[in-house]
Amino acid sequence: MDIASRADKVARMEPITPAAFSLAGRVALVTGARRGLGAEIARGLAAAGAHVVVNGREATSLAPLVAELGAAEALAFDVRDEAASRDAIDQLRARHGRLDILVNNVGARDRRGLFEFSLDDARALIETDLVAAFSLSRLAARSMIAARHGRIINVTSIAGRLARTNDAVYIAAKAGLEGLTKALAAELGPHAITVNAVAPGFFATETNAAMLTDGETTPWVQRRTALQRWGAPHEIAGAVVFLAGDAASYVSGQTIVVDGGMTSLF
Repeated sequence: MDIASRADKVARMEPITPAAFSLAGRVALVTGARRGLGAEIARGLAAAGAHVVVNGREATSLAPLVAELGAAEALAFDVRDEAASRDAIDQLRARHGRLDILVNNVGARDRRGLFEFSLDDARALIETDLVAAFSLSRLAARSMIAARHGRIINVTSIAGRLARTNDAVYIAAKAGLEGLTKALAAELGPHAITVNAVAPGFFATETNAAMLTDGETTPWVQRRTALQRWGAPHEIAGAVVFLAGDAASYVSGQTIVVDGGMTSLF
């Protein structure tokens, strides 16, 4: 098909309708879904109609979320374990015959100064926050390539774009994850697979509970953020649901920053 024919075909496509935002019939895997942003992403995908497979290291801790979502199941494995990850993807394919959406949400946090990290500690954090996403994306992509359809969504951070003291390893890992998003988009695009990321700002999750009440961080967040507040955890889900559906079929290699406008101010 020549370029003119392709353009004509695109011009005759149906316009965007609410169905383009539906995930009915899709199978989604969300890693690190036990609580926080991962749980909210799982809720958003389920509300859009997807069958959601929630991941954590222990199945018992995932049971309440599975019961809440209904059309969901738990798949417990450590994303840092390549063999366990491979077995998990194989289980999904055997059970459902497909994996349409992968959300790489697992992330570890370790705020320490540059000279307080041992190299082993630095490697462990990068393994969790970057290498695990590379490994799981590669495993999931094999199934997606066969189906000629797939959505991979990485949860990175505004720390991948902005730096601060006492956070060097996390910042390096998240910046790497944003780069990986572009690299995977380039490599998997010919197979009709899109790869994108969302970069959260300051969200009022359990992980940030101490910062919410320390008397200093909240006023700073209010000064530095256009919306002058923390993000509510459920506010992360919309961007992920958009990227997972047909409405974002021509979006790839991009990072949507969900930070209330923090990175737009100086």
